[in-house]
Amino acid sequence: MDKASENAGAASAAPADAKFGQLLDEKIAEARAQIDRLTLDIQEATLAAKDFPADDEHDPEGSTLTLERAREVTLLESTEEALGELLAAKARFDAGTYGRCEKCGKVIPDERLEARPEARFCMEHAGGRRH
Repeated sequence: MDKASENAGAASAAPADAKFGQLLDEKIAEARAQIDRLTLDIQEATLAAKDFPADDEHDPEGSTLTLERAREVTLLESTEEALGELLAAKARFDAGTYGRCEKCGKVIPDERLEARPEARFCMEHAGGRRH
């Protein structure tokens, strides 16, 4: 391959890199905003629960508040984990290793990265890594 072909290939890859960098930044901002909203919702639910008796079994409103708070805490934990994955992907992006399978080193297809920008594995190796 001649130098012009190599440079053309590099130039066509650059917009994709910029696109994924921007996508990661957007997803990170969304996750942080969701964490802020959930944290506020949990605080509000906690304060609201103080206005109700501690006997959830006999107070239908109390059990609803407890369930809602538990649901939001679970969602918060999940969102914090997702943010960690996105931040790790951004670090890989900044280091120049983004978009390569951590197991085999193959390029992860753009379609997969568009759907899951935090992806660390190609489809072949993604199935074995579930939490």
